[in-house]
Amino acid sequence: MSALISILEDTLIDALKILPFLFITYLIMEFLEHHTQDKTGQIVSRAGHFGPLFGGLIGIFPQCGFSAAASNLYAGRVISLGTLIAIYLSTSDEMLPLLISTKTPLNTMLSILAIKALIGIIAGFLIDLTVHAWHHRHHEDDDHICIDKLCEKEHCHCEESDSIFRSALVHTLHIFYFVVIFTLILNAAITLIGEARLSTLLQGNPVVSHLLAGLIGLIPNCAASVIITELYLGKMITLGSMMSGLLVGAGVGLLVLYRVNEDRKENVKITVLLYVIGVIAGAAIDFLRISI
Repeated sequence: MSALISILEDTLIDALKILPFLFITYLIMEFLEHHTQDKTGQIVSRAGHFGPLFGGLIGIFPQCGFSAAASNLYAGRVISLGTLIAIYLSTSDEMLPLLISTKTPLNTMLSILAIKALIGIIAGFLIDLTVHAWHHRHHEDDDHICIDKLCEKEHCHCEESDSIFRSALVHTLHIFYFVVIFTLILNAAITLIGEARLSTLLQGNPVVSHLLAGLIGLIPNCAASVIITELYLGKMITLGSMMSGLLVGAGVGLLVLYRVNEDRKENVKITVLLYVIGVIAGAAIDFLRISI
């Protein structure tokens, strides 16, 4: 019974952490829809080239909500794929608070954040350049802003309301309910598996360590970043293995993406892309013997 209560408490805490970010994100999106409309596409197209840079820098803030916000913005085609991946890769979730609480040296914390941000920025720009070249080669237009389609998918009938606050609240509650249910399931799974077993799996083969760390990172809640960071602090995994998990770890970002983005095949491709980049980058860190 105590374990069940603990799982429920952790679930509520994880879900409540992202609630403000979800609401603020939807407020921004509702504002874009109701007040900018045609001008929105022009604004985003001018600033979009620098999206991965800002995404990589913003993502290092220690909160799960930024990745969730990015998923919503990408589903509305307000940001590019490269910007989305940059945010996912640089998102630190609960890593930074945990490092601070264990009195990790400041230069070590800053180095970890810088590595995550740098990898995110570089990957983001490369992805956007590749996507742009693909569209140009096949004479396709880039995606346009489609916040109205996202709104229709949520069945909130925003167009019938003059209040952006009401529409944003409806969107937020829909996503919040979805996150609570799946976070509850995931927290229960983590409790049943146990951190000791995860540690044993990660300490074996170096290649397997990176692959498994990446898989743990895919768990769409903040618990994954906590587990991976604790394993690193306990010297049970290498810096590269930790980075494989933390780079892949996008908090609840992927969970929200699967909920709000209509293209399921695209969601799977984004997940695979994130995983491959994170694991390769982490393995490269160990191969180059980078230390902090």
